[in-house]
Amino acid sequence: MKETKTSWDSVFRFVKSIPRGRVITYGELARALRLRGGARTAGHAMAATPRGRGIPWHRVVGAGGRLLPREPYASLQRRLLESEGVQFIEGRVDWKRHVWKKPRGARIAVRSARASVL
Repeated sequence: MKETKTSWDSVFRFVKSIPRGRVITYGELARALRLRGGARTAGHAMAATPRGRGIPWHRVVGAGGRLLPREPYASLQRRLLESEGVQFIEGRVDWKRHVWKKPRGARIAVRSARASVL
């Protein structure tokens, strides 16, 4: 299935709502937006993040706080997270301190995210 640049717009809007110093996993992102294909689809969306649009791709991490991109992006992701005050324990994000849960009742375009990847 080939995705277009605009098909990820709702994913990018959701990621923009993650506050500085907080992180979410690819799986949680996929569940929040009901993305078909789960964490892998969320990973594809983050890999397609366009430059210069202010999308904080670095706030999306692997399960357990692991940084999953290959170098040099893993080092960049770590530096960006550290600049926001995120702390690491044994190479992983300190999950208890920095996990972000979408506030209940928060309105983010979920319907368009589901439709765009079906």
